[in-house]
Amino acid sequence: MPETPEQRARREIDADLTAAGWVVQSRNDLDLTASRGIAVREFPMKSGFGFADYLLYLDRKALGAVEAKAEGTLTGVEPQSAKYAAGLPENLPAQKRPLPFLFESNGSVIYFTNSLDPVPRSRQVFNYPRPETLWEWLAQPAQLRARLKELPPLDESRLWKVQTRAIHNLEASFAKADLRALIQMATGSGKTFTAVNVAYRLLKFGWAKRILFLVDRSNLGKQAEDEFANFEPPDDARKFPTLYTVQRLKANSINPAAKVVITTIQRLYSMLKGETEFDADNEEGSSFDSAKPWQGEPPEVVYNAGIPPEFFDFIIVDECHRSIYELWSQVLLYFDSFLIGLTATPAGKTIGFFNQNLVMQYGHDEAVTDGVNVDFDVYRIRTRVTEQGATIEAGDTGVYVEKRHKLTRAERLELLKLDLTYTANQLDRDVVSESQIRTVLQQFRDKVLPDAYPDRAEVPKTLIFAKDDSHADDIVRLAREVFAQGNDFCQVESVNFCK
Repeated sequence: MPETPEQRARREIDADLTAAGWVVQSRNDLDLTASRGIAVREFPMKSGFGFADYLLYLDRKALGAVEAKAEGTLTGVEPQSAKYAAGLPENLPAQKRPLPFLFESNGSVIYFTNSLDPVPRSRQVFNYPRPETLWEWLAQPAQLRARLKELPPLDESRLWKVQTRAIHNLEASFAKADLRALIQMATGSGKTFTAVNVAYRLLKFGWAKRILFLVDRSNLGKQAEDEFANFEPPDDARKFPTLYTVQRLKANSINPAAKVVITTIQRLYSMLKGETEFDADNEEGSSFDSAKPWQGEPPEVVYNAGIPPEFFDFIIVDECHRSIYELWSQVLLYFDSFLIGLTATPAGKTIGFFNQNLVMQYGHDEAVTDGVNVDFDVYRIRTRVTEQGATIEAGDTGVYVEKRHKLTRAERLELLKLDLTYTANQLDRDVVSESQIRTVLQQFRDKVLPDAYPDRAEVPKTLIFAKDDSHADDIVRLAREVFAQGNDFCQVESVNFCK
């Protein structure tokens, strides 16, 4: 006999509860000593309240219930879950009455209501919180959403006005329990510094358990780590890492003591899959503009007991207009966390992802008016290779090309037997064209500088952004050659950045 929709839902609910550390039992086989967290099927409530599809026990005392449905919407069954909360027989021990933690599920989707919140509101979660998590929440004198409504006044003494405004607006959003908020601030206005201030206040005054700072390239992670390392709170002489452990992941392991975890979204996805190792080369570039986009169906994000959905209270997403696209949005949606997006250039899709909750909007024009940024003119240097890519022709007998080792930079000749066609996106990543870099630098020297600075003999301070370390090395070497200058003329300032 084929499985009914209700049987399928119960089977999947059983599996989800089991994965999250709950032992599922039938009423007839009840053994509350079998585990810390027990989920009992079809538990009879007091007269007039029917049967709870699942009654949740923690340390032999009831604390929640699950309402199971075969299919369809779940928001309409919340009154039934609330009925279970009040219907526990008087002779049964409970962690708290009415039962505080209520769930509705059809086996595919789970909604959760924490009745201890100031304004209990159901939200979709990837899986059930683990028993130890519910115990932590139960033991707190005030829930996270209550604490966010009571944050102390902001010390504005070390903040720019735009940063002060962003933090005030974001904390007002927290107080309303908005799960997603987007901060748009122009480049140079201190988005990361603002985020570190927010993280400090959430840890100290909001008692946040753990905060994730998520990037899509390793160099952004290093910059964020430096910002945290140098941050001096306005109310403490010690620096941030002395007060709270900050970990930038270089391996697939999270320090249990870490209060701030910095990593790429690529590595985090690898960890959710249960992989013990991850190639750091995969963190050097963003998949948003990768020459090798993901092929086929988006990979599935599955439950990981070591990093459960409730692992982070807050996730700060740097350059969120890049990170939320395609498969990476699934990584964000795995977590039951407040999401804070940082960007200078939000697209319509970005604003939509953050539920149109744009708590701060500070564009370049306003930053120029405030003296935070300076205005600019655009000079665009086009080359055929930059626009279209090119083909290296092997000819009838093949052609020798130099092949460079990505890490050591060592080069050796290799016979190319077939034509190699590369795209514009592959330029400077998979294929290096020194003539293209040299042409751009020559045009900058001969056309741009005389037009922009007709009365200056010396080259003004110039920033050149590179695609990776190897590209930066090529630019530095060729810039010295094109301008006929020595080593001090052009140097690598930091990862992917030359001056």
